[in-house]
Amino acid sequence: MKLSFTTLGCPEWHLDQIINNASEYGFDAIDFRGLNGEMNVWKLPELSTNAQESLARITDAGLKVSCFSSSVQAVSVEKYEQNINEIKEYARLCEIFGTPYIRVFGGKIGDLDRAEATRLIVKHLKEMAQIAAASGAKVLVETHDDWTDCRYMQPVMEQVNHEGAGVLWDLHHPYRTIGEQPEATWDALGQWIQYAHVKDSVKVDGTGRRHPHRYVLNGQGEIPLKHMFQLLKDKGYEGYYVYEWEKAWYPEELEEPEVAFPQYVQYMRNAAEELR
Repeated sequence: MKLSFTTLGCPEWHLDQIINNASEYGFDAIDFRGLNGEMNVWKLPELSTNAQESLARITDAGLKVSCFSSSVQAVSVEKYEQNINEIKEYARLCEIFGTPYIRVFGGKIGDLDRAEATRLIVKHLKEMAQIAAASGAKVLVETHDDWTDCRYMQPVMEQVNHEGAGVLWDLHHPYRTIGEQPEATWDALGQWIQYAHVKDSVKVDGTGRRHPHRYVLNGQGEIPLKHMFQLLKDKGYEGYYVYEWEKAWYPEELEEPEVAFPQYVQYMRNAAEELR
């Protein structure tokens, strides 16, 4: 198993801490989703004027940059130009860092009917895919928000039909939020799945909360992760298993990354042994 993590899980760490801890804990790569309080990481010196120096530090530690996770919501018309510019910035970073993926969200469809939303997201994703592909990368649409259901995502990917586009399977969201079974997700989307987010949770009273679940350390919740890993292995998946510990969004509720990250690596290494 190739292991990565998003920097959403360590919002207080500076770049040296991220690199040193990633190496020490046994990760293979880093997925940038924010740094030093800035979500648009291309604006930071570490990933602009000093990008080559940062690349050397990451490479010297035996690590790669597996993905740049954007805030793009591909269906949006209002933010279309902003989204295209963001993809261009990340495509530039993909060239510098040898990174294969840019994560995007499908986004909320609001008052749009599903057919119009599908038309828009297909149009926008084709344009984003062309930009990414020119830099040797792909835009990956996450199974999230109004595109969690594979029945909505499948026709999008069929119509986009571009080498520069793929799917990020968040193993948690379809199962937890709509009860979608892993086999259904794979049957619909497997040919496009390039990348996987991993996290666990338990159901809780949703009153006053963003979601009716609470994230917990892997193996301590109700998501059938090992069943999902077996499915991925059986289907020949060779991509990253990426820990998305949402510490930045739930700072008081979630364990510190110094606890959660090494626990994740150990859990995943144990799972890999069981799959042999």
